[in-house]
Formats: sequence, structure tokens, C-alpha cells
Amino acid sequence: MSRIPRDIREVIREEPLMHRHILKAVAAGPRTVPEIAEAIGHPSEEALFWVMGMRRYGLLTESKEPTDEGFFTYAAVGGGVAR
Repeated sequence: MSRIPRDIREVIREEPLMHRHILKAVAAGPRTVPEIAEAIGHPSEEALFWVMGMRRYGLLTESKEPTDEGFFTYAAVGGGVAR
């Protein structure tokens, strides 16, 4: 299945709308970007932009060590109540 990537500006513009979905995805525990992407139903490339933005602004924190597969996990800061 061929998928045409969306314009990056469109993906970045959606970040504030995705906060609630991503926080809900990590509510049960830390997840990797591919796991978050699967949980929210979006491609990993898009989820990566949103997770990095949330990390930059202090909404998510990353694990100190990567998983065996080489991915870091991300968790909500302070329990991260999804609004």
C-alpha cells in the first residue's frame, strides 16, 4: 500500500489537537513512538513530531535508556491527566 506523506506544516499544525490523544495513549504507562502511533492511529513519522513537541514543552518525559529495540519510551509528566 502506497501512502503519500502529508505536508509537514499540516502535521505540525495538528500538534495541539493531538496532546489529549497522546496523553491518553501513555496513561497506562510509558510507550515508544511506534506504540503511541499505533494507539492513536497515525503514522510513526507524524507521531514523532507531536511527541518531540510535547517533550520540548514539558508534557512528556523520555526514558534514560532505550528499549532492546533501540526506542526510548515516553511518559506523561506528573501523571499527565488527559483533558
